[in-house]
Amino acid sequence: MSRSAGSAPPRLRELLATPKMLAILVLGAASGFPNQITEGALQAWLKDVGASNTRIGLLTYVALPYLLKPLWAPFIDRYTLPFLGRRRGWILLMQLLLALAIAAFALQDPAARLLPFAACALAIVFLSATQDIAYDAYRTDVTLPSERGLAAAAVNLGYRTAAYAAAAFAFIGADYLGWRVTLLVLAAVMALFMVATVRSPSSHNEYRPRSLAESVLEPLRELLATPGAQALLAVVLLFKLGDAFANKLFTPFMMDVGFSKHEIGAIVKALFTASSLGGALLGGIFMVRLGLLRSMLAFGLLQAASNLLYCVLALSGKSYAVMAAAVIIEHVAAAMGNIALVALIMGMCDPRYSAFQYALLSALALLPRYSLGYPAGWVADHGGWYTYFVASFVLALPGLACVWWNRRRIDALDEARA
Repeated sequence: MSRSAGSAPPRLRELLATPKMLAILVLGAASGFPNQITEGALQAWLKDVGASNTRIGLLTYVALPYLLKPLWAPFIDRYTLPFLGRRRGWILLMQLLLALAIAAFALQDPAARLLPFAACALAIVFLSATQDIAYDAYRTDVTLPSERGLAAAAVNLGYRTAAYAAAAFAFIGADYLGWRVTLLVLAAVMALFMVATVRSPSSHNEYRPRSLAESVLEPLRELLATPGAQALLAVVLLFKLGDAFANKLFTPFMMDVGFSKHEIGAIVKALFTASSLGGALLGGIFMVRLGLLRSMLAFGLLQAASNLLYCVLALSGKSYAVMAAAVIIEHVAAAMGNIALVALIMGMCDPRYSAFQYALLSALALLPRYSLGYPAGWVADHGGWYTYFVASFVLALPGLACVWWNRRRIDALDEARA
């Protein structure tokens, strides 16, 4: 991040010890908790009942609300609920509804009736996306420019820890308790996050657009007025393209290689999360020292190259050593890349319209992740897993080229928002 000459970088431990950063971390956990229920757990459940990779890829489109959330994000900017202020009221309501939706999901049987199963998953994603809108706005509102990299690290720590906990419990619990009991427990845990929301500090952002039209038109006008805005939007879209493709069918890949659900939950997901947390910490620390542009170039190169490690696992078959090396290196690199991208998005937002602008930009960043389900499944079924991960490396290259092409704009944005 940009900083005045001679100023000492803020210490990660000190920043994370503040009530504000602690709230960002814990609410980030609430944001991440439902994610793997409709990704990893959903895929494993479908695999259990004999669904093909192509069908599993098709069912991943229940995650489309994550992409469509800009359509209702202006409502979050425009309207305030009569409790907990402009942002936290929406977060609290979504957490309550998420707990109920996950409980309903637990009662489904995808082998007998696929449509209600998909409908419940879709409801979870819609509510989770709405929680994300309010939380991302809250985080953007309370974070100072000098804290962006570390705030991104805090949300990654919370998000990935909770996503791992949910996924690990889902995989292991499904083997011993069955999917219904496991998901009912996860629904109860989701409800507990409401306590953290109530206790989090207020954003003190009381700005309210005068109309719903203003909450749409003004944020778009302000966002597109940034010099080189269209080029920066291309960076947001392409930066995680290869990484998104590589991880789209991570659970079916691990199961096809030979790892059981128990091993995925207890070992693979543990390595996945530990390395992601380490990468988030490293990304936050290095961003303070490198600045936004150099971080995006370095982290982007690492995340592209690391995808090729899964080619080795595809060739070797079930190997704990190869799996551990691939998962650790790839997820450290991916988390570092995510830190840089989140910092870029935060820097592009105006606090007056942070719900809509962040939702729009994050949806653009997530477009590859949530639109590649069918192509990913098709490549895996017809080309094999080796070809799949080579394709993920090739898909990462346009994002790197786009960052380099826009290097002056990214530097200017880093300076302007500091």
